[in-house]
Amino acid sequence: MRKLKLQMQMSLDGFVSTGPNDEQQWVTWALDEIKPQVLELLESTDTIIIGRKLAVDYIPYWLNTVKNPEGEMYSLAERIVSAKKIVFTKTIPESRWENTDVNAGNLVNEIQRLKSQPGKDLVVYGGSSFVSELVKEELIDEFYFFVNPVVLGKGDSIFDKINTHRQLKLKKSIVYNCGILMLNYVLK
Repeated sequence: MRKLKLQMQMSLDGFVSTGPNDEQQWVTWALDEIKPQVLELLESTDTIIIGRKLAVDYIPYWLNTVKNPEGEMYSLAERIVSAKKIVFTKTIPESRWENTDVNAGNLVNEIQRLKSQPGKDLVVYGGSSFVSELVKEELIDEFYFFVNPVVLGKGDSIFDKINTHRQLKLKKSIVYNCGILMLNYVLK
């Protein structure tokens, strides 16, 4: 059975964004240093799962980035653009982007169906409210948090909908020179 892996940038105080108009400038300064780990995780997957709110900016951003083979994010953009993407939405009737499907089905049933299909693992990048639903329904098998050395003081949490504590087991950690800490957890 395939696993659903979550990769997210997070502040030291546990926030993944500062709200609806957050461009996350606080996470972009060290992408070059963490890029090898991001690519390694991406290579272990063959499908990207995202929510509609993120998809409308995320997919066009990477489609534009892949147009510049000399850019420092080209290798990542190339992999993201070529990967199969599934956007979970009830408001977009059909995909606007190539290599992307739209799914309006029951989230739990559809994720379980995707996990049962053959192939590499699945990865989810967000957005925060979509990931919060996945966390609530215990659909994420592995967490990859890139904890940034920044305190936001407020914002969105992906753990705001759980009703009971969840015990996680640390599988791997990496400390980067820039101060980011990558924490890889699995459900215990």
